Amino acid sequence: MSSSSAIVAEAVTGSHVLKIEGYSRTKGIGNGEFIESSTFALGGHLWLIRYYPHGCGSDNAGWISFFLELEHSDATSVKASSKFCLLDEMGEPAPSHSRHSSVIRTFKASAPFWGYERFIEKKALEESTYLKDDCFRVRCDVTISKEFRAEDTARFVTVPPSDMHQHLARLLSSGAESDVTFRVGEETFAAHRVVLAARSPVFMAELFGPMKEKHKTSRPIQISDMEPGVFGAMLHFIYTDSLPEAAVDTGDASVSVMAQHVLVAADRYGLERLKLICEDKLCGYISTGTAATTLALAEQHGCRGLKEACFRFLRSPGNLKTIMGSDGFQHLTSSCPSLLSELLANVAP
Repeated sequence: MSSSSAIVAEAVTGSHVLKIEGYSRTKGIGNGEFIESSTFALGGHLWLIRYYPHGCGSDNAGWISFFLELEHSDATSVKASSKFCLLDEMGEPAPSHSRHSSVIRTFKASAPFWGYERFIEKKALEESTYLKDDCFRVRCDVTISKEFRAEDTARFVTVPPSDMHQHLARLLSSGAESDVTFRVGEETFAAHRVVLAARSPVFMAELFGPMKEKHKTSRPIQISDMEPGVFGAMLHFIYTDSLPEAAVDTGDASVSVMAQHVLVAADRYGLERLKLICEDKLCGYISTGTAATTLALAEQHGCRGLKEACFRFLRSPGNLKTIMGSDGFQHLTSSCPSLLSELLANVAP
């Protein structure tokens, strides 16, 4: 009697586009230091990208380095190969700046990252058309290897990604079956009590807790001290777990201003993930013109990561001296006097 079986090697492939906004500001980061991207899911694992503006070691000081990192996995190891490519204005890979290895690497707790120490020379990037408006983009393609028995393949089906956020976005925009309205400035927003309460502890208390009697009437709930656009962006996040593209992709100073206002709204309504998204966004807009007001904002709303990013920026020679005569610094000293000693302890030579 004889038997046979087969091993079928399959793979999951996906990609993540990382946009570096404010490239010139990242040049203040020293050799060997890196900035991490937001995490992204692929093949049942969480990944992120490390960006080294001045190279990952002294031998690579004139280069920009990129590494793919496995952040977390229930498995003991993950086998994958990766490719990094610079993108042009149309989002197409630049053949001369694509780095690919067909070697399958093992990502695990003891060795969670792998990448390219010399992805592109800083000088070459700065003289190229790929750096535009102080921004450039890279794409990381990841192929994760899987192995399973041939006789088990009939059990596998292709499961599309979740589209729940699209359905909830349509529910919000249509206003169907809405049971609560808000008046913000001159605009009115219709929403659904259970959705708001499920996402925000503050809305839970207001709509179903001790304050519910106050909001039982059909009259709109008045929202003070908030712009309609900010409230609309917050509602969009509550229903879709993301910010509207208009609030994050304009690529100019208005993004920073919007992120500041949305962060305040997120803190007000207990939306911690939204608060962290805004905090992460603002870390890319720290300059001598914004550092003082951003630091005050971080202190007032308990944003530890944003505060540390401000301290790091102000450690660069001349930056602290530049901002000390600004209106923003005067606002910082008057609104957060207790922060001054911490500022000097973290920044002073």
